[in-house]
Amino acid sequence: MSRSSARRRLLVAARLACVAAMPLVGTGCWEQWSVNWWPQMKWQKAVQAFELQGRPGDPDQKIGNFTPPDGTAPVDAVRKVAEMTPAETEALQNPRPATLASLDNGRKQFETFCYPCHGMQGLADGPVAGPPFGKGPFAGVLPIAGPVGSQITKNLSDGHIYTAISQGIRRMPAYRRIPPSDRWDIVNYVRYLNGALPVAGTQTAQAPAAQGGATP
Repeated sequence: MSRSSARRRLLVAARLACVAAMPLVGTGCWEQWSVNWWPQMKWQKAVQAFELQGRPGDPDQKIGNFTPPDGTAPVDAVRKVAEMTPAETEALQNPRPATLASLDNGRKQFETFCYPCHGMQGLADGPVAGPPFGKGPFAGVLPIAGPVGSQITKNLSDGHIYTAISQGIRRMPAYRRIPPSDRWDIVNYVRYLNGALPVAGTQTAQAPAAQGGATP
């Protein structure tokens, strides 16, 4: 074999070796051989969220997952009234001041969702309310304003009224489809129907009209 022929074969072999090594180098397979040799970022030794502490079988694993301390709650978390005790719902504080804007929105929501049973002025004489106050098919609708209704609502907290709207009570269905802020505005409007005026610093609202409800 001539020297030039041997050199040519060595060159071909070297090229073949390079071609064979390229997939290993290009895909980083060499990084998989050992976690101690140039470990990949995805295999770094870091504690991940909800990861058990310690290895299976280790005594330290009994610590369990990383969980918040007892009694903590997420920032801006909104608890559902269905998850509260009756005492907690009674103690709910209305976050919506009874401004003219709140009363106006409460009136709109009331006339949309509450009027069919409770009537425009909360006298339980809506088109579907039956005896003793209405002429419709659903008997037993309670007034929430007027001579009779005012005696009922004056003993109810804002949280109680809000929960009744949210969860329903007795024959009254739940209105969870109403956004929470609108439910609180309805609470304000119910108070307004019973004589409460807007918060200080706003102009006085007009008295509820005989037809069409209040115009705050």
